[in-house]
Amino acid sequence: MSNSLLITTSTSLEGYKITQQLGLVRGITVRSRSILGNMAGGFMTIFGGKSTIYTELCEKAREEAYQLLVQHAREMGANAIVNMRYDANEVMAGLTEVLAYGTAVVVEKV
Repeated sequence: MSNSLLITTSTSLEGYKITQQLGLVRGITVRSRSILGNMAGGFMTIFGGKSTIYTELCEKAREEAYQLLVQHAREMGANAIVNMRYDANEVMAGLTEVLAYGTAVVVEKV
């Protein structure tokens, strides 16, 4: 587990014992789509189907929030994150906040 960080949405990690709870960690990003992206996305909604433009935007926002979460946990000295979650809120029209959060912990293999 030298460089790797174990992350789970569960409250525990099977095969590991939590030896220290370091506290809440989070990664947050706020994203918007360009005017051209919004126009292209609007056209896609007219015809229906999968909106690849918005899917890509959401995936990039989640990945950025996730990487910031991992960075925050490492800075605190964690080797794992339990109870990891995502949340998203519209800050204003066309501007969305994506939050990744969880509990930073130190675990040992049992």
